[in-house]
Amino acid sequence: MIVDVHAHCWPPGSFTDEFIADARRMRASAVDLLTPYDRYVEHLPPGEDVTTIVFGGKARLSGIWVNDADVADYVAQAPDRMIGFLSVDPTQPGWEDELREGHERLGLRGIKLLPMYADFYPQDERLDPLWRYATRHQLPVLLHTGTTFVAKAPIDCTLPRHLDAVARRFPEVTMILAHLGHPYESETVAVIRKHPRLFADVSALVYRPWQLFHSLMAVHEYNVWDKLLLGTDYPVTTVQETVAGLRKLTGVNIAGFSLPAEQIERLIYRDSLALLGLSDVHAARPLEKVTT
Repeated sequence: MIVDVHAHCWPPGSFTDEFIADARRMRASAVDLLTPYDRYVEHLPPGEDVTTIVFGGKARLSGIWVNDADVADYVAQAPDRMIGFLSVDPTQPGWEDELREGHERLGLRGIKLLPMYADFYPQDERLDPLWRYATRHQLPVLLHTGTTFVAKAPIDCTLPRHLDAVARRFPEVTMILAHLGHPYESETVAVIRKHPRLFADVSALVYRPWQLFHSLMAVHEYNVWDKLLLGTDYPVTTVQETVAGLRKLTGVNIAGFSLPAEQIERLIYRDSLALLGLSDVHAARPLEKVTT
């Protein structure tokens, strides 16, 4: 089975006009920001069983806002194939209520954070209630790390090194550093290597193959292949494009250095649900009442 740990639910109205204008810099080719699930399915590798982690995103500063109820409705299209994560913007009032609502009423099973897009630092003590909640309820947290195309978003907020501080204070929280923290991949490798519950996904990287090859060589030299998870960043890329792009890299040889094909295959078929504590997710149901 393939697990895509990084796909988006972006219904119409998710973005401001300013964000959409900035998004033209996302990749060289144009990206349709709508995310119909049938289009996602059309671009699955033939014959593969795929489970997908899906989330929206909330970041008022950058003009992103997807209600968690929309994510729950999206997942309901194929509940045996999708797992929903909630999102909060900790700079906005009521975010702690939204955290509980998304998990306890809507039944979403993880948290997506956008530190750079919303302008907050994940190690800020004001987020301690979130990290304590994630610890108590064993919710994995996926954070955008690395760069962006959004002019307003402060890159410093999303440097991978900030998650080292969080992991030292909340070592029981499982985290995914999205996009391998590009272009700070080596920093991501250093952070995930030292913390057992920290992982990184390779979403939205295959269309920069030269950079990805060198990043995966760092993964190889630091022996952290087991900390990498497959992700696409749909609709920015697809499962089919991502898997093909990863496999293509195994044919590259630069000055005698190459990537081991067996490690690429293990990455593609990694049991990410087990690593994230989500193996039982399809048997889960929303809780009957909200607890504090």
